[in-house]
Amino acid sequence: MDRQGSNRQMLVKLLVVALGMFGFGFALVPLYKQICEATGFRDLTRPDQVAGNTQVDSHRTITVVFDANVRSNLSWQFKPEQLQVSIHPGQLTQVMYDVKNTSGRAITGQAVPSYGPAVAGRYFRKLECFCFKQQHFEAGEARRMPVVFVVDPELPNEVNTITLSYSFFEVAGTAK
Repeated sequence: MDRQGSNRQMLVKLLVVALGMFGFGFALVPLYKQICEATGFRDLTRPDQVAGNTQVDSHRTITVVFDANVRSNLSWQFKPEQLQVSIHPGQLTQVMYDVKNTSGRAITGQAVPSYGPAVAGRYFRKLECFCFKQQHFEAGEARRMPVVFVVDPELPNEVNTITLSYSFFEVAGTAK
């Protein structure tokens, strides 16, 4: 057989293999569903069968109180949108804080958190927080800023209320 015929034969074989792979990939979804039905495995394509978060302790409720302060030399308004929330340990929670620079100049600030009782700080897990980095506000700028957190279910049983307090300080050397 000549070289050109050999190349055509190889091309045909590769096309058959590529079409077979495409067909197999296309058939995987119904095949997966059939295997799940036959074996009794949970079908992840049906949302009503997705398991809930087993880390949430629904038998216990904790009140989280929010506090906001600014240093006297910082011309900002700073307050939580909610004064408190009732949550279950392990439950993902988001709260918002409103911040406004009421001065006539741009200011960079940094929020520092504190917890009451102090032991609660070891069990309070922030996943998103404006306190992770410095916040720059132009003159008159206002912003809503989130805090996303989870209270670890291992929090001691005698702690039923946690106070999360933020103090905003102006970062020295950032004034323009």
